[in-house]
Order: sequence, then C-alpha cells, then structure tokens
Amino acid sequence: MDSMMMDMMSKDMMSMPDMATMDMSVLQACMDACSACEQACTVCSTQLMSCAPACMNCADMCNTMMRAMMRMQGMSPAVLMSMLDACIAMCQLCMDECMEHADHSEVCKMCAQSCQACMDACMAVKDMMMKTA
Repeated sequence: MDSMMMDMMSKDMMSMPDMATMDMSVLQACMDACSACEQACTVCSTQLMSCAPACMNCADMCNTMMRAMMRMQGMSPAVLMSMLDACIAMCQLCMDECMEHADHSEVCKMCAQSCQACMDACMAVKDMMMKTA
C-alpha cells in the first residue's frame, strides 16, 4: 500500500479512542498477512479435501478483517480486538484442518503456513493495541 493511503489510514486512526499512537507498519503487515491468507485459503479450498469448508470460511474472515482495518472510521478498539480474535480462531481452525493433509499436499501445507503467519500478524496488532491502551 502506498504511503498516501497509509497517511489517510493514520488520520482515520486518530478518530479511535486511545489508538492515535498505533504503528501503521504493524497494521500494514497484518493487512498483508490477511490478504495472503485469503489467497492461500481460496486456492486450498479448490483442492476438494475435507479442509475446503474451513478454508473458504477462513478466506472470508481474512478478507473481512483486512477490509475492516482499511477503513477504521466507526471502529472501536473493543470491536477491532474481537475481530482480531475471530480471525485468529478461524485461522487456527483452518490451519489444523490443513495440517492433516500437509504431508501429501503442498497446497495444504502452504495454506497452513499462511494461516500461521496471519495469526502471528493479528497477535502483533493485539499486542500493540494493549500497549497503547
């Protein structure tokens, strides 16, 4: 995302209570991880394995998380934390399902790795929010 868009997001953050000091690079890393996870889950869901429903749901959750982070207006820290928790939970479920096939499916292995990266990025945002509150 270019610097102009990140500047606009920073201004939106100022409207959120206690969020003016958030590090935009941590938010950007989370949005990137959500986008990558959405893509990996979408690809994995086409493999027609038992993990497909979890992958489709995870792709939707990651897309929703990313879009919510892009438009912070109207967002409260409590809602953002709840959404991060939901994204982490969905990624964990998807990763667990895909790990059952990871030994014989590179796509499932890639999906599980993307889910882990997304969970880590969401946790980094949560940690940052807890420090700024």
